[in-house]
Amino acid sequence: MEHARDMEPAATALLVIDMQRDFCSPQGYAARAGLDVARLARPIVQIQRLLMAARAAGLLVVHTREGHLPDLSDCPPEKMRRSVRAGAPIGSAGPMGRLLVRGEYGHDFINELQPQAGEVVIDKPGYGAFHQTRLEGVLIGRNIRQLILCGVTTEVCVHSTLREAVDRGYRCTTVGDATAASDPALQAPALAMIGVEGGIFGQLASTDQLLLALQVTTA
Repeated sequence: MEHARDMEPAATALLVIDMQRDFCSPQGYAARAGLDVARLARPIVQIQRLLMAARAAGLLVVHTREGHLPDLSDCPPEKMRRSVRAGAPIGSAGPMGRLLVRGEYGHDFINELQPQAGEVVIDKPGYGAFHQTRLEGVLIGRNIRQLILCGVTTEVCVHSTLREAVDRGYRCTTVGDATAASDPALQAPALAMIGVEGGIFGQLASTDQLLLALQVTTA
């Protein structure tokens, strides 16, 4: 992994993006919208490995959740229309509560990836984790300069957050096998976009490469 020896644990954060029941459970929003939730759940084991290593190395750990206020006042009309077209209207009733609504069981993180005490939780109304959230303030307050990204979906929320971060000057590493796309045909192209123009959106690593880099920097 390029720049492994330049990684500073105290200046690095692991972003675990949207590993929620609404996206990874067969009873959630994604399943109702026709997505393959078994595929979206595949990175769980790799993300567990990343979390263990990040916690041991003292990285800041940030978990994001996509969802909206109960009155849906922060849900743009066009986003609502898209969810209706997908067959999963935001705010409608589901087996785990209202779809993509904060405070509902489906909106929360899956059991396997629950945050630990002291870790940061960012509730976001959009696809990118910086849009209308406190994330940037958290990162600035902790002097974070490098981000490690994982989670779902590769082509939407992971990429949206990655692009927002790059525009803000963060050095970014996306852990490819710790992400999943909603359609298998989208995974490889979404990852390939990261490395164009000399790594325009940072660098790509596997979980094993990232764990090795953390071992190098903490040795």
